Amino acid sequence: MNGSVGRDDGPPAVHQFVPALIPRDATGSHTLLLRDALRAAGWRSEVYAEATHDELRGESQPIERYAATARPGDVLVYQFSTSSMVADYLLGRPERLVLDYHNVTRPELYGTWDPEGARRSDEAFEQLGRLAPRAVLGLADSAFNEEDLRRAGCRRTAVVPVLVDFHRLEVAPDQRVLRHLAAERQGADWLFVGRLVPSKAQHRLVEALWAYRRLYDPHARLHLVGPAPNAPYLAALRDFVDDLGLGGAVRLVGEVSDTALAAYYAAADVYVSLSVHEGFGVPLLESMSAGVPVVARRAGAVPATVAGAGLVLERDEPGYVAASVHRVLADPVLRTRMVAAGRVRADRHSLAGSAERAVAALATVVGAPPGRPLARVGAGVLPGGGR
Repeated sequence: MNGSVGRDDGPPAVHQFVPALIPRDATGSHTLLLRDALRAAGWRSEVYAEATHDELRGESQPIERYAATARPGDVLVYQFSTSSMVADYLLGRPERLVLDYHNVTRPELYGTWDPEGARRSDEAFEQLGRLAPRAVLGLADSAFNEEDLRRAGCRRTAVVPVLVDFHRLEVAPDQRVLRHLAAERQGADWLFVGRLVPSKAQHRLVEALWAYRRLYDPHARLHLVGPAPNAPYLAALRDFVDDLGLGGAVRLVGEVSDTALAAYYAAADVYVSLSVHEGFGVPLLESMSAGVPVVARRAGAVPATVAGAGLVLERDEPGYVAASVHRVLADPVLRTRMVAAGRVRADRHSLAGSAERAVAALATVVGAPPGRPLARVGAGVLPGGGR
């Protein structure tokens, strides 16, 4: 193992390591918000990344620079969501290790669409199995993810919600996008935000929209916002949309800016998710914060994230989904109740509250934040172990 160097002075350091620091990415945003919370608590904190997007240049340092500044007592937090050489690097370090686990999509969910993705998923779970017994603490943003940590051999775990800054979507919506959406609007607007990949099941959303247009609203549209990293799935989805005669009704928007995303939330009548695998589901909370009612399939952490503030579906058959969406949009009392409950739910995941829980969890490893007493141990975190 490489030994730590440097002097043992100044406040403790809690440094984060991440394979890639990417803008408009849930893990990347969480990493930067957690860094700010750690610094506000009085700890020294830097982000070390294997790769950093040009938009975030200056927000991180290359991983290889850490060894020159390492000090005894450092705690290293690994933001784990994929396979990476970062895992082997951290396994070779003597510092105390905390895993902040954001879930890995199961290999079988890639199917034949993405053999390389399935291979990397297998590799990620293998790395998790080596890292978990080495970690002094495992953080998970849902109880669903916590089970992965426990199965991998984490001895101490805690559930700490992902840090989300809803205020970034309270900016003035992109007026050009709003005008464009309004100009062609004749029926209800459905929205889904997420990567176009098989596990997000956008093809099932297309089927549900087809049924909804036939049964209830022939002018309804579906907006799919998010990057498309899987070219075969994207091509098949486009062909499927055309085969169902939905070429003008399904919009494959791609990745957008915060102001454009705010416009899509502002224009949406309902947020619909039929994803088959969700470790948390940040867009569910973003929708609630924006006042958009949520209809989502029961999968992974979805029931815990929605927590009664949305309509959670037991099945994803097109007619059943269409009827569920119609129920929400046709009943103004139900819709008003769901919007109000959603805002309350989003408020419970405020950035300040989630940051406090993260600091409290890490304090069980690092010690009380410098300069102030620990306010409280976050919900679900017990000093000394367990949840």
